[in-house]
Amino acid sequence: TKLKLHADPQPMFHKYGVETQLNQLFNRKVALKSGGSIVIEQTEALVAIDVNTGRFRDKRNQDESILATNLEAAREVARQLRLRDSGGLIMIDFIDMEIHEHRRRVERELKQHLARDKARINVMPISTLGIVEMTRQRVRHSLRRTLFERCPHCAGAGHVKSAETIGLEMLRELRGRVQ
Repeated sequence: TKLKLHADPQPMFHKYGVETQLNQLFNRKVALKSGGSIVIEQTEALVAIDVNTGRFRDKRNQDESILATNLEAAREVARQLRLRDSGGLIMIDFIDMEIHEHRRRVERELKQHLARDKARINVMPISTLGIVEMTRQRVRHSLRRTLFERCPHCAGAGHVKSAETIGLEMLRELRGRVQ
């Protein structure tokens, strides 16, 4: 692989939107292209992920809409777990699927996209309630733990960016404005 010097006066993080994408990693809610979303809650004991659907346009094709949203969510969940380096016990609550084969397709899609992950992963089959239980070995500290610290005002119920993270963001911002 060849390295190429970035000679553009605009910093790479700004030019390619990396800063914006990094900030989106800390949002609880991740929008899906289908109009649905996933909500990621990190607790001490586990990571809970809830899949929500957008508006159904056609009641007759509700099962197909749910399947499409769950398949898209399975891909995005695998991506978010890698990016955030979330680990430990992970519970994914997919939208309820009446059709057994749809549950199997979503399970296969999730496993296929988790296979790209370097961490050790164990995935249980989707339950009849649409819940996947899995474990993921954390390769390093989670991204949230690396870049944030406990909020001193609420005794740890929330998180604030660490001084180092804020300093680096400000340096990148200043470099972007100077050039």
